[in-house]
Amino acid sequence: MVGIGLMRRLGTTALGLPNGPHRVSVHRDLKVPAADGVTLLADHYAPVGLERPPTVLVRSPYGRRGPFGLMCGQAFASHGFQSVVQSVRGGFGSGGVFEPLDESEDGLATIAWLKEQPWFGGTFAMHGPSYLGYVQWAVAAAAGPELKALSMQVTASQFRDAINVGGTFALESTLIWVDLTSRMKHPLSGITTGIMSPRRARRAALSGRPLAELDVLATGEQQRFFQELLVNGPDTPFWDKRDFSPSVARVGAPVYMTGGWYDIFLPWQLKDYAALRAAGHRPYLTIGPWFHADQRMMRGSIGESLKWFRAHLQDDPSELRELPVRVFVTGTGEDREVGRGRLVGEGREVGRGRLVGEGREVGRGRLVGEGTAWREFPDWPVPGMRERRWHLQPDGGLAHERPGDSEPDRYRYDPMHPTPFIGGPTLLGDNRPVADQRKLERRRDVLTYTSAELAEDLEIIGPVSAELFLRSDREHTDLVVRLCDVAPDGESLNLCEGMRRLVPGTPEADEDGVRRVALELWPAGHRFRAGHRIRVQVASGAYPRVARNPGTGDPIGTADRMLTADQEIFHEPGRPSAIMLPEMP
Repeated sequence: MVGIGLMRRLGTTALGLPNGPHRVSVHRDLKVPAADGVTLLADHYAPVGLERPPTVLVRSPYGRRGPFGLMCGQAFASHGFQSVVQSVRGGFGSGGVFEPLDESEDGLATIAWLKEQPWFGGTFAMHGPSYLGYVQWAVAAAAGPELKALSMQVTASQFRDAINVGGTFALESTLIWVDLTSRMKHPLSGITTGIMSPRRARRAALSGRPLAELDVLATGEQQRFFQELLVNGPDTPFWDKRDFSPSVARVGAPVYMTGGWYDIFLPWQLKDYAALRAAGHRPYLTIGPWFHADQRMMRGSIGESLKWFRAHLQDDPSELRELPVRVFVTGTGEDREVGRGRLVGEGREVGRGRLVGEGREVGRGRLVGEGTAWREFPDWPVPGMRERRWHLQPDGGLAHERPGDSEPDRYRYDPMHPTPFIGGPTLLGDNRPVADQRKLERRRDVLTYTSAELAEDLEIIGPVSAELFLRSDREHTDLVVRLCDVAPDGESLNLCEGMRRLVPGTPEADEDGVRRVALELWPAGHRFRAGHRIRVQVASGAYPRVARNPGTGDPIGTADRMLTADQEIFHEPGRPSAIMLPEMP
């Protein structure tokens, strides 16, 4: 099936995507043979009048028509690149059964097929967000010298740790994704599933039934992948062929990463960045005020990818920024309402690039335009950042000073009435990425520690971590730590969070039964304004973002006994619980 796309003012314009000067021809349903004989289908977009230009390969479980065809096919081809958009195994006409996260063999077979096509010009790149980025890591180290560039958004080389975040189980996002992929059968399914899957997943999660029954409640039938996740923890062989982090350092093609402060994969995306840097590579990194499926990020990534591909496939680096790391600092006064939650502005575009002004030096980084929230740096973590401890105080305070002698604070976690999640990293934006936490902070199972009003602005950019001293009457229990910005009117907005599931002996308790618990929170880029206060929440649940801890140690899929946990948080000279913030000069 062949067609000519004259869509400069249609399709891509309707989606807010950059339009190029070229007309586009489309060849539908090309057959790509997999190694086991299964046929995978792909659509080929080509700019009319150009002879064998570089190719952009996109492999997707979400279909190859509709928005994905426009974003990943039409847009790139109109700018002078060929584009191949393929449906992965088991969906939208491709043969076989969908095997989530098992993408290396089919990806390499597709690349081998691509290199044999008469229209292939000898070089290619790969593009895509989330799963479309994960499939890039699945093949990048073995794709051959023809692979010249990778552009990936809100993704990581392994999803294991995001599914088992801190040893917990990321219930809501996992259930949403399983429901979404089980229903994506036709070009418009992404519209309805994107709306309904979060509702079905939350309704199932809040039913109170054991986890092993929730896939049936959400999707109408048992889902093999969901069941496999429940019985295969992060240290099982299940993940061996689904974890591509060991090969990241061997990837030679230049990598452009885009992440979001409220994305579920951000911490592990930054580990991939660190692995590339340690191997001597110089990836580009942008972190914006986005959640996982944020359409502002999706649209903007096309323009950034075009710059990246021109630099590395057409030898035109003129549009690349000088410093490779760009981050957006929230709380800088560019806030605006987005959906149901408060996020921040995106600047404005001029031509094919962002209007950034002259800029000025800040520390060892660069302020991109006077008064903007964007910062540019030569690396991540950013040079000039210093980590400072803010200690939990016995009166509910938070300060640099170490606490004095004091009794621990106490609360009880009841898994029958789990502490809820009302704002933070999210998959589809169905929860508010940023939400007022005051209702949550009034609960008896949440402790808060708040600083005095800040005398001057405080800007943090980088990793955030915590060290808490906990005593619990349960060896199996969870800790959740959340960082918030408290405005003068009392509004408490979440910035980042982290959680950890504790099991017997990890970490070891001292002679008094107290365990020193280290947690990694999501990284942050934020300015606390003068007159605001810094707040730390401590709890033992974030439901249904992560599954509740029953306190028994029973398998998470079938656990039905629920035991309360009495928790003590210490703040004394020998046990100085604290959060560590990456403060900028």
